[in-house]
Amino acid sequence: MHMPTFPTRGLYAITDGPRADLVDACAAAMEGGAAVLQYRDKTPDRARRRDEASALAALCARHRVPLIINDDVDLAAVIGAAGVHLGEDDADIAAARSRLGSGAIIGVSCYDSLERARDLAAAGADYLAFGAFFPSPTKPQARRASPDLLRAARAFSKPLVAIGGITPDNATALIAAGADFVAAVSGVFGQSNVADAARHYATLFHK
Repeated sequence: MHMPTFPTRGLYAITDGPRADLVDACAAAMEGGAAVLQYRDKTPDRARRRDEASALAALCARHRVPLIINDDVDLAAVIGAAGVHLGEDDADIAAARSRLGSGAIIGVSCYDSLERARDLAAAGADYLAFGAFFPSPTKPQARRASPDLLRAARAFSKPLVAIGGITPDNATALIAAGADFVAAVSGVFGQSNVADAARHYATLFHK
């Protein structure tokens, strides 16, 4: 199966946990212009997560959008996802690369740490995510990051993802500071019209 390559910029949409209309909501996000989709579900229901991730893998293949699995390297391998996103308590890059192959997209959370970003870029991360830049309803206790991190991280020559409380209104300053992607959870999937919500973010990258 041919893996989609990581795009150059755009909306990075992250799912918001168990919901009956998950596949339809993700389809709407991609119709609205989401460039990347991350499946994030912290529940222990392995069978449901595998079924949902498999359905999303097929959907993303049709839309030619890379599917990234949050935290779960084994699930990403089993369903043939484009890659995995790793936090500080997850598998390391080398282990994920060994399991998923050289073509997999491996992204990492760098939080508010330029030093962590430097180390993970050197270890082979495909993109670096920073945040939270604003108060986030998804992670209210998240560490806060400054736009200056994005400016400094340009030196690592990796795609940069900004996350945390980002709206179409406050995203512009982060893009100007160097974010190649803005990530949204509730800003997309918490809205009554998911496609329109995604479109409001996606159009920021067409200016």
